[in-house]
Amino acid sequence: YLHIGASVVIPEQDVLGIFDLDNTTSSHPELLAQAQQAGQVIPVGEDLPKSFLLCRDKGGKVKVYLSQLSTATLLKRMELGSLTI
Repeated sequence: YLHIGASVVIPEQDVLGIFDLDNTTSSHPELLAQAQQAGQVIPVGEDLPKSFLLCRDKGGKVKVYLSQLSTATLLKRMELGSLTI
């Protein structure tokens, strides 16, 4: 499992990608706009998000989690391969 902020954990095998929010929104602003319109965006926590994760849920649908954690922190947690809270 991967702790992505607040009290949210997701199975690591469900993670399709981890992206920096600033870089992606400036180069591909339509990506998050389309996900928001489709109701696929899930904010994690109250702080400003720094990254987002594309994940597949049990039904195979793609969800976008907005996380206040940096991509470096999330990637390090993925490399550790364990639940980090």
